[in-house]
Amino acid sequence: MTWTEPFVRRYGNSGRAVVLLHGGPGAPGSLEPLATALEDEYRAYEFWQRHSGEVPLTVARHVQDLSTILDRELPFERPIVLGHSWGAMLALAFAASHPSRCHSLILIGCGTFDEASRAELRRCRARKNLLSRVEGLMAEVEDPDERLARMGRMFLQADSVDPVPGACQVGQADALGHEETWADMMRCQEAGMYPAAFERIDVPVTMIHGAEDPHPGRLIRDGLVPHLPELRYVEIPRCGHTPWIEREASERFHEVLREALSVVE
Repeated sequence: MTWTEPFVRRYGNSGRAVVLLHGGPGAPGSLEPLATALEDEYRAYEFWQRHSGEVPLTVARHVQDLSTILDRELPFERPIVLGHSWGAMLALAFAASHPSRCHSLILIGCGTFDEASRAELRRCRARKNLLSRVEGLMAEVEDPDERLARMGRMFLQADSVDPVPGACQVGQADALGHEETWADMMRCQEAGMYPAAFERIDVPVTMIHGAEDPHPGRLIRDGLVPHLPELRYVEIPRCGHTPWIEREASERFHEVLREALSVVE
């Protein structure tokens, strides 16, 4: 499946609206299991971010796309915005630009906003020999989208503790979209825009992080707290980067998630 414009998949017919933002960038479809798990109690909107093409992909473009989708799908509501990995970063960027459009934020396995956190992530992956395996893929796989897809599967396994096989499927990877978007996020951070802009966010923010996630949750939290002083941080033992696929930790994750979803302003 190849797409250009952003779109949503809808799950459930009643309850509060929850908008789900996938990671990557360029890894659409990864939140389908989570959206399905929510559909009995919530109206879940799985947002597929724009594919690369004629429009250069930037953080601002993704933020504007999400705003357009919400104006169309939920014009009179303030949904809960839930993001995973890069999607958690996008959730923060969106809420900083449109603080009145969100009821609350849930950040799962949030990505990095400073060099110290990224350095720790690289060290963790180096210990698992992942960096050399990535170099091997770069030499072995010519097609960039297939290379990104294979890297995604490799990281999914390595960043987990005890994942259920085949529990997380991703649509067509978008290598160019990944590169353009991440480069712009790095530019925004280097310019001092993020995380400083998050001081405009005035809704409840819950950060859920696996204790075994190589993305260093406590370091990332510590970098966000000066800008989000009311940030609530919950760490789940024996859990990696994608909590809902973990055999042992998924039950606890869903308990924590439902507590975060029930937060009332």
